[in-house]
Amino acid sequence: MQLNRIGVAVALAMAGGSAFGQQAAAPVTAESSIQIYGHLDVSIDDITKGIAGKTSGGNTATGKLGYQSDISSNLSYLGVRGSQTLGSSGLRGVFQVETQLDIASTPGTGIPDGSVKGAWASRNSFVGLAGSWGAFKIGKTDAPYKLSTARMDPFASSIGDYNSIMGNTGGDNRAEFDTRLSHAAWYESPRMGGFSFSALFAPGQNRSSDNSTPASGEPNCTGGNPPPCTDGSYGNALSIAGIYEAGPAYLIAAYEKHTDVNRTGDDASGGGPAPAGAVGIGDEQAFKVGVQYSLPTNTTLNFIVERMTRHGSVADFNERQRSGFWLAATQTGTRPAPTASQEASCKASRSGCNTTSRPDGLAQARGGHRMMSASILSGPDFHDEAHRLRCNAAGGTLLRRPAGDGGVRFQDG
Repeated sequence: MQLNRIGVAVALAMAGGSAFGQQAAAPVTAESSIQIYGHLDVSIDDITKGIAGKTSGGNTATGKLGYQSDISSNLSYLGVRGSQTLGSSGLRGVFQVETQLDIASTPGTGIPDGSVKGAWASRNSFVGLAGSWGAFKIGKTDAPYKLSTARMDPFASSIGDYNSIMGNTGGDNRAEFDTRLSHAAWYESPRMGGFSFSALFAPGQNRSSDNSTPASGEPNCTGGNPPPCTDGSYGNALSIAGIYEAGPAYLIAAYEKHTDVNRTGDDASGGGPAPAGAVGIGDEQAFKVGVQYSLPTNTTLNFIVERMTRHGSVADFNERQRSGFWLAATQTGTRPAPTASQEASCKASRSGCNTTSRPDGLAQARGGHRMMSASILSGPDFHDEAHRLRCNAAGGTLLRRPAGDGGVRFQDG
């Protein structure tokens, strides 16, 4: 798929704090806080899947096969999060409620998986306790496995992201190992030197013995597809990630497991091409290691190696088993600091100079970066291709969301 894009992104953050139960003359303390935050990201895209003239099983692709213009909402959301000190215990109660915003499209149940993406709390939302020992939260969140390498994808949260390669066992629209897990409980450690880790468990809460129905409280099958749940629906999920960060280096190792994954739709028992019982139900797991390194030239290098495996009925039909590789480079441009006369001109125009000062005397231009990435995918039976190379380029404004209150790590990917 080739993509041309013009995008506009805006980050929003509003914070407020107050002290409850204090006399008016007492100094205000950070006993409680609430923050409203968000991110609006829309783009004009020109896209082609590049399948004109291609055939599969003797059938030639039909329809509009050239470039098509789209206006996309990308990752746009609005949320509220906060914390409250719990007496003198040293604990803080924390919460977050986050909702997807469909800026350019109409929210509702008309989308393929039947869920309402614009519904209240449709994204990472939780309640929990935090302290010097870390944080324990309950709700739904992007899995630690997903979060560990999210910063290594220059095109994250857009249709050009790395999910056609990483965390994706079958090359379709679902990246099974780059997911948000509902009905989950997880722990986030404090930073110990340069090391931290997080671990999550999500019970399947599925009354069927083969996970062939949606889990209790969910409109769709676990894994994202609508019923019947015979194309990747699973039971329990376990996700663990360890991170080491020091100076310009960022290293991760992560593991995730899905139990009793129902793939009967891939064999004859569910109408698939494989012999009946050859695919069936089995555990699936993924492991990856990644390295990000920032060079003095404002170049950031990213490399990920991933292995996804399936323990199915017949090893020869474990088509969901493959390796993935990701290589990306991001270059941030700089320009010299404005001269005294330029500064005076900026002030006179009341517009301000569009730069951010740096310790080395240079000024980093806002919106002046250029990102390029290349990725390599390998694995058997992946859309009849053993290897695929994808290159992308994009430019825009680099935005960073504000950190969570009081050092508490809020997940808002």
